[in-house]
Amino acid sequence: MSGPGQSTLDRAIIGFDRNVLQVLTGQGRAHRPSPARSVPEPELSPTVRRHIAGLMRVNHAGEICAQALYMGQAVMARQAVTRDKMRQSAEEEIDHLQWCRQRIEELGGNTSRLDPFWYTGALSLGLVAGLAGDHWSLGFIEETERQVVEHLQGHLDQLPQADEKSRAILAQMQIDEAQHGDKAAAAGAQALPVAVQSAMRFCARIMTRTAYHI
Repeated sequence: MSGPGQSTLDRAIIGFDRNVLQVLTGQGRAHRPSPARSVPEPELSPTVRRHIAGLMRVNHAGEICAQALYMGQAVMARQAVTRDKMRQSAEEEIDHLQWCRQRIEELGGNTSRLDPFWYTGALSLGLVAGLAGDHWSLGFIEETERQVVEHLQGHLDQLPQADEKSRAILAQMQIDEAQHGDKAAAAGAQALPVAVQSAMRFCARIMTRTAYHI
């Protein structure tokens, strides 16, 4: 995403070109095969399929946000090591994005029509978090990933036991997100104020409730 001597503007232009094309057009390629690749498709009623597609649409929208957050934070990172950690996590999250998209298509659903809005909003948050400094930016990632792990558990609890395909995807995503949070903590993340954590939860609720339907 960046190289020696590149300015913040250089990183923004390079990152935007690569990230937006991959994320919003679905052109990104997963580095790992989907955990659901060898799991048979279950027999599900149309109503249940629509519900699961809605849950996976929420998770796909969440991964759109994750890409934008990482991009914004990487662009504003002070230290190269922080930038590299953001870039590495973003690459791993591309897997989640593609796994969710594929599962939505298998269920006969569609991704959120508001994906450009989710991306733009999350990019703005990422830039602000990055401006606050690397330790606060890492703290933002740690808290985000902690909340995402909780969110994924909620979706796992909602999925019917028969849908092992969706469960396999969300379970692996949960493992990866926890690892990203641990990496941020190990890199020197600064714990966020409770008020900021609450605001993040509030924004996440708005996104999840909207993306489920639209």
